[in-house]
Order: sequence, then C-alpha cells, then structure tokens
Amino acid sequence: MFAESTDDEQIIDRVAALDIGKAELVCCVRMPAGGGGMRRQQEVTTHSTMTRSLAELANRLVDLRVERVVMEATSDYWRPVFYLLEAHGLEPWLVNAKDVKHLPGRPKTDVLDAVWLCKVAERQMLRPSFVPSRPIRRLRDLTRYRVDLIGARTAEKNRVEKLLEDACIKLSVVASDIFGVSGRQMMSALIAGERNPVVLAEMARTGMRRKIPALREAFTGHFDDHHAFLLEQMLGRIDGLDADIARVEEKIETLIAPFAQATERLDEIPGIGPISAAIILAEVGPDMSRFPTAGHLCSWAKVSPGIKSSAGKTKGNGSTGHGNRYLARVLGETAVVIGRSDTFLGERYRRIARRRGKRRAIVAVSRSILVIVWHLLSDPEIRYADLGSDYYDRHVNTESKKRNHIRQLESLGYRVSIEPAA
Repeated sequence: MFAESTDDEQIIDRVAALDIGKAELVCCVRMPAGGGGMRRQQEVTTHSTMTRSLAELANRLVDLRVERVVMEATSDYWRPVFYLLEAHGLEPWLVNAKDVKHLPGRPKTDVLDAVWLCKVAERQMLRPSFVPSRPIRRLRDLTRYRVDLIGARTAEKNRVEKLLEDACIKLSVVASDIFGVSGRQMMSALIAGERNPVVLAEMARTGMRRKIPALREAFTGHFDDHHAFLLEQMLGRIDGLDADIARVEEKIETLIAPFAQATERLDEIPGIGPISAAIILAEVGPDMSRFPTAGHLCSWAKVSPGIKSSAGKTKGNGSTGHGNRYLARVLGETAVVIGRSDTFLGERYRRIARRRGKRRAIVAVSRSILVIVWHLLSDPEIRYADLGSDYYDRHVNTESKKRNHIRQLESLGYRVSIEPAA
C-alpha cells in the first residue's frame, strides 16, 4: 500500500550562495538564462567583508531580484553579512556546514564551495538554522556573557582554594563555602597580616562558631606575604566579576521587559526563576511558530534520543547529541533543582534516576521542561498546572504492578498465590 507525500522540488529561480571568510567572501548567483528552457547562468564574484563592500553586494543582489541567499555558519564571520543582508530586505539563510559537506575527491576552493552551495540551495536541499530576531539576539548576547562571567568567577575561586592549599590553609575542609561572610573576613585578615590561628578562628560567625576548634587547626599553616599578595589580587578579581555580573543582570532585566508576560508564565515552572526564564527565551525565542510541534523544539535542542536503525535492528546508544550548550546548561540545572521538589517533575526525575541513573533523568526532565515551555509560549492563554507528586500513584495500573511483584518474587524462588483482601 502506497502512502502519499508531497515534495516541493521546484528549483528556486534566483538564488545566491556565499562562502565567507574573515577578510573576503565569494558569492555565486544562479538564475535562469535568457531564451527560456532549463538553462541556468551563474556569476561568481569576490568581495571584501568591509561594510561598504557588503552594502554594494547587497544592492547587487537586490537588483538581481535574488529570492534567497544561503551561507554556511563559519565561525562568527557570518554574523555581519547575515545582519546586513537582512537589513536590505533579502532572505538570508544560515545553514549547518555538516549539511553541505563538499563531495569527497573534489578539489576544495572557495569558488567551488560557493558554486556547490548555490547548486544545492537552488534545489531546496537545505534547511535554515534558527536565527532569532534582533531584540532576542541582544538579550542572548547578555545572557551568554553572564554565563561566561560566572565561569570566569568560578575559575578564580578555584585558584583561591588552590592557593590556600599551597599555604596549607585547610579552610575549605571546615567551611562549606569559603567565600561566605566568615570566610571572606578571615581571608581579609590573612591579607592584612594576621597569622594567629586562634584569632582567625574567632572571626567565625553564626553556625561556623561550632567549628572553631577545627578552624584553629585549619589555619595552622605557612601563609606568608607571597600568598597574601596573590590572594589579594584574586579576591579583587572576584569582586570585580561580581560587580560585572550584577550590571549585566540589570541590563537583562531591561531587555526582558517587553517579554514580561512570557517570562512570568515560564517562572511558574518549578525550578525556573527570572534569570533562567530570560536565558530560555534568549535561546529559543518567544515565537514558537518556528517549531511546528514541541517535538521539533526538543529535537532542535538535542534532548530527544537519537534513532539509528538498520536491517531491523536499533543501533547506537540513543544519545541525544550536542545541541545548544547554553540551553542545555540551564535546563540541566533546573532539572536537578526540580529533582528535590515535591512536584510531578520532581517525582519523574527521582523515578528515572532510580532505574536509569541521574544523567538520563536530567535529559528526560529537561525534555519535559522544554515541552512545557513550548506549550506556554505557543498559547498565551495556557497556564502551568502541576500534576502533583502523587500522579503516578493515582494513575497506577494495578494489574501491571501485581504482575511485576509476582515476577520478582518468583525470580527469588517463591511460589506466589494471590487472594483478594476481605
């Protein structure tokens, strides 16, 4: 029995392809030749990537009535070209380089790459990558920069701990957070010249005062002026990064204001706060029309298991692959937080973690979160409602559960007979 399908294989009449480098790009334009028929003519030109030259190229493509401009995602060099062509009213497409790999055995030059990309594009054999709108791009720049700043601060904190270990100061053994109020005061005293372990231990506050005897032992080291100089530089760097992160977060709050309604709906999901909601919006955008279904969004984010089947057998390990690392990070952190909550998603995390491990639980709950995000952003009228941590108990299949228990007991060597309770 044949299944019907619709394939649009019409050749695009006027198409252009760009092979982009840092200093210059090669543009190939293909269009119908004069006199009718199926003949095609092409024009290959080289241009500088300076703004004036790019503007001239954009005007040329507009004059030629080019319907689509395709380019590979080459480092960050595609960005100014894409944005300028977009501003001139053209339809630029960014495509993944792995989708347009050059045929093996053929010569590799910029001109041949541009021509090959143009021929593939005119036959509509490519898919565009997701490039968000200008407001979302600006928000994304800030949220990603914040992640990088946090990474730099974490690296600097690790250096501080290594420096203290070098001086045999075991503060991190006693204190869970050496950068808390007590820890910072003690390190400031070390920088100022205080070396007496008793005096340093007495600076402990609140709950840390129970650990004063251990703190006295921890500060019995050989901290000297060399360590004090390095520690002062590192703590100053950490304070500077704290201030930078605070300023970036203030700017994020300003840019997220036009999407306040979407942010509030995402904030209703357990484990997601204002900053997490801003990061998710910055990565996927508020317009879900780009993703026809929640499954498309999950597949794009690489939180859907990969399927490799051949000769009737499923191969591979079902790994999701590598997707958007910024989105994966915030979803993973949210999944771990949810795993400690008394919610449906929290119970789902714990059930999967018991059976298949925490890593698979994180991916599964991340996918559930992304499905919820898609529905909340697709329909402004939808609100999040938690199903409850007892959802699985309320919807349990008693027959299936009974069979599982009987099978487990029989595997242990017991003969099982069931009688209904009176």
